[in-house]
Amino acid sequence: MNDTSRQQLFDLASDPDEAMEHAAAELSAGRIVVIPTDTIYGLAAVASDQRAVESIFRAKARPAERRIAVLVADLQQANALVVSSSAFTTLAARFWPGPLTLVAERAPGAPVAVGDDSTIGVRCPDDPFVRALAGRVGPLATTSANPHGAAPATEAESVAAELPMVSTVIDGGLRSSAASTVVDVSVVPPVVLRVGSVSAARISEALDLRL
Repeated sequence: MNDTSRQQLFDLASDPDEAMEHAAAELSAGRIVVIPTDTIYGLAAVASDQRAVESIFRAKARPAERRIAVLVADLQQANALVVSSSAFTTLAARFWPGPLTLVAERAPGAPVAVGDDSTIGVRCPDDPFVRALAGRVGPLATTSANPHGAAPATEAESVAAELPMVSTVIDGGLRSSAASTVVDVSVVPPVVLRVGSVSAARISEALDLRL
């Protein structure tokens, strides 16, 4: 969809119920939605919907080999997707909800169209709207709402202009936090893949080991 006149922005501050109802309806119908997270704006789809997840890659012109993380409502929802471990449980308890993505072993039969054959990156965001949305429609495949290689998306209007093919944008105001830290807990010892809001030192302290 390239007609920006058909694009709708919903103000989360002025009418959170309308924003939730519309975002949930669009996602459940297999469409992608721009949502404000606790870090930056994200482009989201229901994680179990293969065609919707593929739409994210097309909208961003994102290389197919680049994986997408999953935002979950809570630890229970995460445990349906990945195999828990001591490191996973420790880090989730310490930093969730928050800007920490944990790459863990895929659970048998995990109903998601993201990750790879063996692992999935999951995160419980420190944002009540996103957690409630995931609780309502299921885990959300989410990546930054900007064309691949562009600067992180921090304002809804700029996202709307850059991604005119996305029909629904939830405006949550300015979002300017650093990206999440990514830790691979599928290996021993865990490995920090990307340093973001949570420092490697804090990860090491929580696990009581040197990374």
